[in-house]
Amino acid sequence: MGAIAGARSMTPLAAVSLAAKQGLLPRNNGAQAFLSHPVVVAGSLALAAGELAGDKMESAPDRIVVAGLAARLMTGAIAGAALAPRDERLVGGLLGAAAAVAASYVTFELRMRALRRYGQTASGVVEDALVVGSALLIVAVANDQEYPGVTENENGALRWG
Repeated sequence: MGAIAGARSMTPLAAVSLAAKQGLLPRNNGAQAFLSHPVVVAGSLALAAGELAGDKMESAPDRIVVAGLAARLMTGAIAGAALAPRDERLVGGLLGAAAAVAASYVTFELRMRALRRYGQTASGVVEDALVVGSALLIVAVANDQEYPGVTENENGALRWG
């Protein structure tokens, strides 16, 4: 989920808030009570929707400016901690934060290449679809739910198709 924060800072927070509202987060880590609060759910969804829309504007700031990196670090850490069991929240948060910062630079470079080739809107819509789909998949897998088209082999690795 931290890597997703590198591409869209608010999507991970919205995803874990929705998961908390539906009772899909690990029950023993304490995040569910806060993240499922109606104000948090509504606020994170509004921020995520605004970010998805605003990203297509030419005036949108780069994701690697200090404020953008700070937001990604925070939401990556929150989402990582929220998806981890209670005794692994710190590790989950640190991994989420680190993945968010690293992915910010990787996804920035990929987006700039796509933008030059396909334009602002087309590259942004494709990135949005990848980000939202990935966030939903992570929440489903973290909760041991079935996800259409994804199976787990005998070694625990995910298989597509």
